[in-house]
Parts: sequence; C-alpha cells; structure tokens
Amino acid sequence: MGELGWEKRQFGHRARLALSPAGSLLIDEQAHAARAVWNCLHAWWQMMPKEKRTLANADAAIRQARKEIDFLAVLPAQAAQAVLKTYFQAWKNCWDGRAEAPNFKGRFRSVMSVDIPQGRDLQIKRVHRRWGMANIPKAGRVRFRWTKDLPVGNKANADNRITGARLVKDHLGWHIAFRVQSLEARPASHQGAQVGIDAGVNLPLALSDGNHQDHGRAPRLPDG
Repeated sequence: MGELGWEKRQFGHRARLALSPAGSLLIDEQAHAARAVWNCLHAWWQMMPKEKRTLANADAAIRQARKEIDFLAVLPAQAAQAVLKTYFQAWKNCWDGRAEAPNFKGRFRSVMSVDIPQGRDLQIKRVHRRWGMANIPKAGRVRFRWTKDLPVGNKANADNRITGARLVKDHLGWHIAFRVQSLEARPASHQGAQVGIDAGVNLPLALSDGNHQDHGRAPRLPDG
C-alpha cells in the first residue's frame, strides 16, 4: 500500500436514530443491561484470585449470568462480549499507565450505550435522500438520518467498509455512531521550506518568514 501512496484510515460518523417509543425503551433496557454486565464483571474481578482473572473465566461467568438472569439476556450476546473485551482493555490501559483503574458504573453517572461489534450485522441500506436503514440486534430495522455517504452496497469492499457501531444516548435521544474504515490517498510530503504560524488578534497570522497577514482596513460607513 505504501508504494502506491494509499493508507487505511479509521473514523466515526454519528447519526440520529428514528426510534418508536417501544424501540427506544428496548434500547434503554439493553443499555442498562450492558452497564449491569460491566458491574457484574467488576464485582467478579474483585472476588477472584489473581490467577483466575482470565478472559476465558470471565467469559464463562458472563455466559452463565445471561442464562440465569432474564434482565441480562435482553442484551445481545455480541454486545455482552464487547463489554467483556472493553473491561479487560480498561485494565490493560490502567497497567500501561494510560488510564485510571476501572470502577463500577452508576446509573446516572455513565453514558447509556450499546455496542454492535460486527458491521455486517447492521445490513445498512439507503432508502431515501435523507434516511437510511440499519438492523439493530433484537430491535429490527431502524431508520437513521443520512447526512454522510457511507461505504455500503456496491461501495463497500475489504478496504472501505463499516466495521461496527455503537448506540449512544444523549439529551436529544438515541444516536448510532458508525465505525468506518476507508482507503485514502496518502498526502504527498511537503517539499518546500517550513514556516511557523502564530495566530493573534491585532495581527491574525504572523509567519516566521515575515509574511504577516493583516485584517485590512474596515469599510467606512456612510455619514448620517
């Protein structure tokens, strides 16, 4: 890829979901279940001896909990797996000094979210100039605002595709945040001289080569 001047990029795109009241309630329940899975994992981690804190043992505990507790079963299996991987990654980030140790998630202090790890499960289709449709596990087909071209249908391939998504709730309601992978041309290296830029108020741009940029004269208002 490097010889051709191309590189893979990862970026996100967020769109508003058009959920029915029943659909919104269902996703609410999934988000609460995801938070409960996280808290169960954290309680399990604190009780287990260090030698038993393995991904396989945690996975077995979560699978058993989802069989025995109906409230947790509302969360799709892949979303529960995503919580598990995120929790273990949080500990790795802590051990590497990149973050604080994970803790319990409070009902009113944490963002409500549900992960959809596999992009192929979304089955995205554009149905209108302003709307698209996506498959939400256990919720069915849901409309979302189409505000950006996405690599779906004939535009999707191994290098340009949606790799997954996350459902996130804010004060405006539920949104879907797509994880998009694209193949883009790598910018050519700059061959000219380097210059430093300092932004100011009286002088908008002061360049290190002395080529300063001024506001220019303000237009004069007519008398009277």
